[in-house]
Amino acid sequence: MRILISADMEGATGVTWPDDVLPGASQWERCRSLFTSDVNAAVLGFYDGGADEVIVNEAHSTMRNLLLEQLDERTQLLTGRHKALSMVEGVQHGDVDGIAFVGYHAGAGMEGVLAHTYLANQITGVWLNDVPASEGLLNAHVVAEFGVPVVLVTGDDVACEDALGYAPEALKVAVKDHVSRYAAVCRTPARTAADIRAAAKEAASLAVRHEPVRGGPFTVAVEFDAEHLAMAATVVPGVDRIGERKVACTSETMYEGIRAFKAVTTIVSAAVEEQYG
Repeated sequence: MRILISADMEGATGVTWPDDVLPGASQWERCRSLFTSDVNAAVLGFYDGGADEVIVNEAHSTMRNLLLEQLDERTQLLTGRHKALSMVEGVQHGDVDGIAFVGYHAGAGMEGVLAHTYLANQITGVWLNDVPASEGLLNAHVVAEFGVPVVLVTGDDVACEDALGYAPEALKVAVKDHVSRYAAVCRTPARTAADIRAAAKEAASLAVRHEPVRGGPFTVAVEFDAEHLAMAATVVPGVDRIGERKVACTSETMYEGIRAFKAVTTIVSAAVEEQYG
């Protein structure tokens, strides 16, 4: 049994505001340890449940936030950016039996602690075939094309509720309860580690590969907070304006769709100036 963990940071224990997750910010170093604790709890739980191998793919910002030295020695860490499938890199090789989304969060325009989709502020909404889309929803469709089930989701309570739509059978662990975008009622790391480990142990039984799901075509629509960002996004082939601040791209597979979406976010990031956005 080979498990892949996609590890994001906004949904980690104790994280509630930007300084907790921005590399180099005042609280980031402290929260790296909390983030690593959540991931390590999932690693331990999957091994408790009979996994033979657990791979962790860093999925937050620079993708260099987890503390390797604090992870269980049996696991391996894929760290760093510029990966073909970004947050779910590694699922495409045909040897993963189940994937866990650890530290996930709600999507852009939704309620939830640090809710966003890929970009922190510039994107105000994402839709997949007209359904509001979080990173979890997008990634779940990607991994389904490789026959890999989502078996565990951790994050705030809103992220867990969101996961009911894209991974109803997966185990869910809420490490905090949403109060606002920058506030939450947080459980202690000792408690969340125990809860995540127990859920991962149970989730291991769900790690059974299935036939690849071909659900295309997929239309990803993205709304921005400024008109010039929609214009910039159309540099990507196949991306068209469908409104003053909105673009869309249709792909036959989510493998192609997520790569196009990643290209859009990369272009848009470069089109934002520091003071005026």
